[in-house]
Amino acid sequence: MPKERRGSETPSPLVHPAPATSAARMEPEPDSTKAAAGNRKHLAMLERLSKRTATSSAESPEASPVAAFLSRFAAAKVVAESALSACRSSPDDAPASLAAASAAVDDLERLVAEASHFLPPYELRSALAAVSDLRAAHKLAASEIRPKKSFSFRNKSKATKNPPQDPPAPLQPPPEQPKPSFDAILPGFGFRGRNGATLVKDLRVANEKDGDFTLADLVSCEVYLKGKCRALYIHKLRDCRVFIGPVFGSVLIEDVERCTFVMAAHQIRIHEARATDFYLRVRSRPIIEDCSGVRFAPHALKYVGVEEDLKDSGLEEDTGNWANVDDFKWLRAVQSPNWCLVPEEERLPTVDISEVQEGDDCN
Repeated sequence: MPKERRGSETPSPLVHPAPATSAARMEPEPDSTKAAAGNRKHLAMLERLSKRTATSSAESPEASPVAAFLSRFAAAKVVAESALSACRSSPDDAPASLAAASAAVDDLERLVAEASHFLPPYELRSALAAVSDLRAAHKLAASEIRPKKSFSFRNKSKATKNPPQDPPAPLQPPPEQPKPSFDAILPGFGFRGRNGATLVKDLRVANEKDGDFTLADLVSCEVYLKGKCRALYIHKLRDCRVFIGPVFGSVLIEDVERCTFVMAAHQIRIHEARATDFYLRVRSRPIIEDCSGVRFAPHALKYVGVEEDLKDSGLEEDTGNWANVDDFKWLRAVQSPNWCLVPEEERLPTVDISEVQEGDDCN
């Protein structure tokens, strides 16, 4: 009986399944399988494209402010250049064209100042150079159309001097127009060109309230600025102590040495600072370029009403960014040697400027 069972069981696995398997192998692949494979490839391609789009859209926000600035700057530059060329092409309308050119250059200056905190170094310097050239061209145009005195003087010299070597002489006015310095293109009122002075301004009662403020070419000065301003421009300070109320825009600092700054702002950008201490409250990370021996510490300024000014400027909270400095000229992973924190034992105590009285005028 066992033998018969084995014999009866063997035919069914050997005879019936084997042909079915071989038949399956011989059959062509169904269309549905091909379609499924094609769909999988299509989905994979769509996924790759969506990732690529997501990556480019994530990058675009960084580039877009710079691109928008360059577009606006180019358009404003054309307006300024057109106004300057109109000064020469139509002498009768020269005064109006000159005024329009001056306003156009002022607009360019303001545009650059407002974008200074996010522009890369090359674009910032190029824009400042272009504004400087336009300002110089404006000064030259003004000197040409203003007094006819210079024309009569040239006639005088023609009478005394002899022949044809005189015609080139009229081309010599350019020596009168030296290229304007960085300070010359800084907007806003402020303190300029002082030595050993104590300079005080309360912006809460000033006519230019909440405007732009400039500090330029100061040596061994103490500056006290109460109240808030929209933007602050600092250029070429030596051995100064500067105490500034809240800035609800940006601060641009260039070429300072052996100074101390105490200030609060939304953005702070520092170029060419040497052996200088900064006591800051800042919403974004401070940026330094071409600096050496600069040190940072927390904000340490007090006067009656400072808390209200900080709140109105959106600076009531200390973000701790005073210690998170970006050095654009140091791209390695290790700490930049150009900046450090002020040791706690060396830090200034909170400076109260409530009693400091206004004693000098701005210009």
